[in-house]
Amino acid sequence: MRLQKYLAHAGLASRRKSEDYILQGRVAVNGEIITSLGTKVGPGDQVTFDGKPVDLQEEKVYYLLNKPAGYVTTSSDEKGRKTVLDLVPQEKRVYPVGRLDFNTTGLLILTNDGDFTYAMTHPSHEVEKCYRVTVQGRLEEKDLLPLKKGIHFHGESYAPAKFARVLPGKSQSQFDLTIHEGKNHQVKKMCQAIGFSVKKLHRLSLDNLDLKGLDLGQYRKLTPEEVKELKEGHA
Repeated sequence: MRLQKYLAHAGLASRRKSEDYILQGRVAVNGEIITSLGTKVGPGDQVTFDGKPVDLQEEKVYYLLNKPAGYVTTSSDEKGRKTVLDLVPQEKRVYPVGRLDFNTTGLLILTNDGDFTYAMTHPSHEVEKCYRVTVQGRLEEKDLLPLKKGIHFHGESYAPAKFARVLPGKSQSQFDLTIHEGKNHQVKKMCQAIGFSVKKLHRLSLDNLDLKGLDLGQYRKLTPEEVKELKEGHA
């Protein structure tokens, strides 16, 4: 098994992030620092990350969090800001599946299952994510039609999106936007492309999951059935 896949299976991080850790020289096999992505490990090999053993036998956990504003979706922050890891149990090392901006609220999964993270975040799997978007100014359905066709903005292309529940207002307007990509600041940039500034962003759902019964800052464990359905739907 390739080393980055081993790390993902062990729940250290996603495969992509595990590759970064290897290239940074933070992973060792049998006491030797490894910086080659082609390295393979087998039974009996001792793998460590920052000097700590990485065990394949770790139980997989999956938390569904209603993220409040004012938290970063990283394991640590150089500015000393609170992280979403402060909101879930610290019994096992988990990490966020994708990201939500500092002031963006809503649905976020945290897990130690690297393969699950890969399935939920890889662009080819087209996992749908629905956001409730509040923008400055009066917005009507006709303004959103370019998003339905797909747009190009500042050198980046965005796939066709779906919108619903458009509520025009005098100073602010609101609508629900469903996308299946996960590009950096995507919703904000898509809104900028049609001339609107996002004032508030809340993720309502991801695939078949929603936040029913969870207030901001609360979490619950995903059921085995939910995990199975997500994995089978995006294998």
